[in-house]
Amino acid sequence: MSRRQVLGEVAVLDDVGPPRRGRAYPAVGATSALLLPAALLLGFLLLVPVVLTLYASVTTDGRWVGAAHFRAALGAPGAGAAVGRTLLWALLVPAVVTALGYLLAAASRRSAEGGLVRLILVLPIAVPLVTAGVAFRLAYDPDPARGLVTLIAGALTGASAETVPLLLGPRLVTVALMSAFVWAWVGLAVVVFRAALDAVPPSLADAVRAFGGSRRDVLWDAQWRPLLLRTVAVVFALVALGTSRTFDLILIMAPGSVRDEASVLALRIWQTSPGTTTGEGAALGVVWLAAVVAGMLVAALFVRQAWPPPWPAEPPETDPTPPPPRRVRLLAAGAAIAWLIPLGMLVATSLHHPVDAATRGWWSAPPSVASYASVLRDADLWRSLLFTLLLATVVTATVLGVALLAAYPLAWLTGSAAQSTGLLLMAATVVPVQVIAGPVNEVLGWGFSSGTSRGLALVHMALGVPFAVLVLRNAFADLPAEQVRHARLGGRHWWGTLLRLARHNRPAVVAVCVLEFVRVWNDLVVGLLFSGTDGAPLGLFLYGQTRHFVANSGVLAAGSVLASVLPMLLVVLARRQLVAGLVSGGIR
Repeated sequence: MSRRQVLGEVAVLDDVGPPRRGRAYPAVGATSALLLPAALLLGFLLLVPVVLTLYASVTTDGRWVGAAHFRAALGAPGAGAAVGRTLLWALLVPAVVTALGYLLAAASRRSAEGGLVRLILVLPIAVPLVTAGVAFRLAYDPDPARGLVTLIAGALTGASAETVPLLLGPRLVTVALMSAFVWAWVGLAVVVFRAALDAVPPSLADAVRAFGGSRRDVLWDAQWRPLLLRTVAVVFALVALGTSRTFDLILIMAPGSVRDEASVLALRIWQTSPGTTTGEGAALGVVWLAAVVAGMLVAALFVRQAWPPPWPAEPPETDPTPPPPRRVRLLAAGAAIAWLIPLGMLVATSLHHPVDAATRGWWSAPPSVASYASVLRDADLWRSLLFTLLLATVVTATVLGVALLAAYPLAWLTGSAAQSTGLLLMAATVVPVQVIAGPVNEVLGWGFSSGTSRGLALVHMALGVPFAVLVLRNAFADLPAEQVRHARLGGRHWWGTLLRLARHNRPAVVAVCVLEFVRVWNDLVVGLLFSGTDGAPLGLFLYGQTRHFVANSGVLAAGSVLASVLPMLLVVLARRQLVAGLVSGGIR
């Protein structure tokens, strides 16, 4: 779109139609300026650390050693088991989450209680993994006097307290950890499958029935083949990449005596080189990074087009599909009730005196607010809350600003340039922070930010920008040409156009803000690796309380409940905007 003088008046020439949509971006100089903040953050705090990690994995004091560090790291006691468990997490857990997500999404469709079921299942998405770990460790406590699951298992099997199977023992601790992760992630799969099911045109099912297709034919030809097979691949890949976050759960749930039996690469790298760069730690990091990038490339094969399809301009067809049978809806309601149990036990434990919570189960002691009184008197808690609130607010605002500036020019790329940009953003999104912790501290040291709250904020920004740019870029690119035309007409400069386009993309903007705020608020690993003496995040405060888990169980439960209120409230209030924002632009 351009302006010209015609007979002494300014005329606007419309060149933003679909064939020439590429003209809707700023000039080359402005584009470089828009991309500069994101390029600096990602270059110095992601790309340079990755290169330094690769270099450290094959050198010692600048001397080339080849694969020596890899042989030493992978040949160390327990390393092979950690790699095997990492692969098990990446294959088994996504399969369980994907299957449960689809079944619960299908069972809760078109029913009066379906909205409440989905709301309950979505709640754990907002819960910090630290809180999830505390809740499940309380439930799985090996002492039947305190652990409800252990008590029930003993009653069902008729085993004594000494012989009852221990979910936090060396044989079953990985199963216990996986159950907590599945609980936290199934809600995401339900939301994704629900959006996919709603995007399937009902006319496909009618066409299959018209040709004599059975119910099985309708399911396969009208749902799975056109959309749901690819949706399964997307969900599986996203959850597989998300299993790198098992670090938080292992650190909170696994007792120190069995931590080696639960170890995965995330924990192994932290134990090998916590916040520093060592040859063996770098070698393990390269192995993990290669596996994550390979998973990302596989995921990219299934998400090259927008998912789900862009929302239709015309009103959607009326779906004649009847609601699921009553027994199926009851099973979905039962699953929702079961999903509330961990949070219910956490709240129940928090409502008891610290002594009662440490010595007996919540079901056998009178309620009390003494644990809340104790934790609220702790000045460290208030400092952590205020610091985390300020940190999350500043990081979210900065990430949104940087992402908007970068997403605006990137949205109009097409062909191989757009695909390459999407792959680079996806790769930057999935880089595990433990892999680059040592080099990041080195880079922060160049600007005297290592071990400071400023350095912690910079790391959070660098980790949040790729995902935010990806979401906003896709949302901008999927705007109808008419909205782009109106934005260009109303804005004399590129920043006016950008602000108008951002208003059209309000769900994507809200999704980025809420998810980034919740990510920073719920964080443990970044705070553990990069925080300094001038500020301790909330996750780090709670982690400190777990060092004497049994004695602090009442206070720890109260602190975990308080830490979960704000992110849960944000996700519940913005859940519709979250879903619309994440799926409107798809994943390209």
